[in-house]
Amino acid sequence: MKEVCRVPSGCAVVGILNRDGKLIDGEAIIKSIAVMHERSNGLGGGFAAYGIYPQYAELYAFHVLYDNRNRRGDVENLLREVFVIEHQESIPLREIKEITDYPYFERYFLRFRGNSSSEEDEVVKVVMKINAGIDGAYVISSGKNMGIFKGVGYPEDVGRLFRLEEYKGYCWIAHGRFPTNSVGWWGGAHPFGLLSWSVVHNGEISSYGINRRYLQNFGYYCNLQTDTEVIAYLVDLFVRKQGVPMSYLGAIFASPFWVQIERMEEPQKSFYRAMRINFGGALLNGPFSIIVGFDGGMFGMVDRIKLRPMVAAWKGATFYLSSEECAIREIQPDLDLVVPLRAGEVILGKVGEESLYGQKLAVS
Repeated sequence: MKEVCRVPSGCAVVGILNRDGKLIDGEAIIKSIAVMHERSNGLGGGFAAYGIYPQYAELYAFHVLYDNRNRRGDVENLLREVFVIEHQESIPLREIKEITDYPYFERYFLRFRGNSSSEEDEVVKVVMKINAGIDGAYVISSGKNMGIFKGVGYPEDVGRLFRLEEYKGYCWIAHGRFPTNSVGWWGGAHPFGLLSWSVVHNGEISSYGINRRYLQNFGYYCNLQTDTEVIAYLVDLFVRKQGVPMSYLGAIFASPFWVQIERMEEPQKSFYRAMRINFGGALLNGPFSIIVGFDGGMFGMVDRIKLRPMVAAWKGATFYLSSEECAIREIQPDLDLVVPLRAGEVILGKVGEESLYGQKLAVS
């Protein structure tokens, strides 16, 4: 019997952002993530892509995973209470020998009924209702002009299963999973998404229980059996709901230790003390490197003592993030700049803007 070793440093993440908005198909991201094949174990892989539904750009694109097709009627009845279903279809799949057992995927393009100022809050409520209340159905993607494709398998196989070479986007993020403390199942694969946020993560969130309870105070509920889910909801809570700058998320999720804060000079000392006091329930303990995709960009960050690796790189208008430099050089050998992320640091790139480097201490 072949021995299987637990590899806590496993999992692979990679992201590509064309800051000039140029659309590329999924071949590059599949090729890049495949270089880190040995960081996965075949129990999870997935992708998020932005700009892929230009014909439905103003509609919410829900990707729904059905373990039980009989729950489609329940999901669609709930959707019609809040949305007009402008179009729906099964997500096209390709038969491949590496993945033969998979659930059913349907996508819905939805127009919100009415003119509510809390439209995005209503979308979040619908996602929570389906994921918590309809057994056998899970919304894995709910943003505009973007989609998440994920499953059980090596990421390059998941990419071929979902025919990602047929989609074109300006931003792609990908994940190869090596589950350590949670189950490997289709809904628990990465990326995790809410609205247009998507998150891929290498590591382990040992503060999951605290983070989960903290989120419940704001109406977010975790039902996908993987610790990374809390990161997607925390990003939505702070950036969309509370207006926290993305560059400050490192001070919340990966705040320095108290002993380090007390040694700081002002104004950094007061800033980090305030972050720890006000947002203690959102501190992410444990090793992690994450990439977060969003409408118009992506950012990466690592934990406060850098227990998981990540590098950022640039070539012209293209911004890259990856667990390993080799995955970037596989698709772009000639890079302008390569930078390893520092502990607790956020590196951010947006369409039409320069990538922002060194934001950890950008406090005035």
